[in-house]
Amino acid sequence: MSGAGNALVSRPSVDRSRREHLPWLHRRTPLVKIAATLPAIVAMFVVRDAFSPALLILLCALVILSGTRLSGRGTLLLIVGVPVVLAVLSVTLGVWVDPTVAAETTSAAPLLAVFGLDGTSTIFEIAGRPFTVAAWATGLGTALRLVAIVLLSLVGGIATAGDDFVRSLVQHLRVPYRFGYAAMAAFRFVPRFRSELDVIRAARRVRGIDRGRGPIAWLRSQLDVAIPLLAGALRHADRVALSMDARAFGFASTRTERHVLHTDTGDWVLLPIAWATTAFALLAPSLLS
Repeated sequence: MSGAGNALVSRPSVDRSRREHLPWLHRRTPLVKIAATLPAIVAMFVVRDAFSPALLILLCALVILSGTRLSGRGTLLLIVGVPVVLAVLSVTLGVWVDPTVAAETTSAAPLLAVFGLDGTSTIFEIAGRPFTVAAWATGLGTALRLVAIVLLSLVGGIATAGDDFVRSLVQHLRVPYRFGYAAMAAFRFVPRFRSELDVIRAARRVRGIDRGRGPIAWLRSQLDVAIPLLAGALRHADRVALSMDARAFGFASTRTERHVLHTDTGDWVLLPIAWATTAFALLAPSLLS
């Protein structure tokens, strides 16, 4: 999911987001966003109706569109990609459902009743096995829960910088800074490796090395790139270790913080609103029936 998140939105720090008045989801502290969506994520593993995850998907899409700094590509991916993924998953998951019992399952029956469909009707056959409306409804219910979990996770992470998340763990949950800041240093390896990989590939193109085509040539080029990339990683790790030793990292039980994350009124308002919305989404099927 991290690649999709990077394609959708950039992730400035909370301090910068508040200073520059970026959209409201950027200005919330990381743990508040996670706590706001965690009950709904857990509930998606136990609910069996299709209305609750569908409503949460719609609400998550609205939150992401209104609360984050999306690019045009990200907006298109969210609006068009989610229905396409739901359509594909409803079929790919539904073909594994036993058509003889799908119409009797608690997850498919409510969805069939809403649209007034006959669960025994056959949509198509594959290898002599009928794909019924009930099987499709069961697959759609599962797809809705999966997509809801993904979008709820995006609400908690799409506008959260990795550094802020680690600082929030250390400052608010009292996670030992030895683990938190070591993880932060590891996270910062990734963009450095990406830039070094681009440099290595550019150097190979200048020398005329990457001219082969086909899977064998591609595999050979990947193996050739891995060696200098590994050497660069070892050099960088050695420099980071020396830098941490020079700063007496791990010597004291606590360290002073350069950036302190403060929770504001918006953080405390977001939690009850998110939990109340989750409760409404989960109780709505029983209230409407």
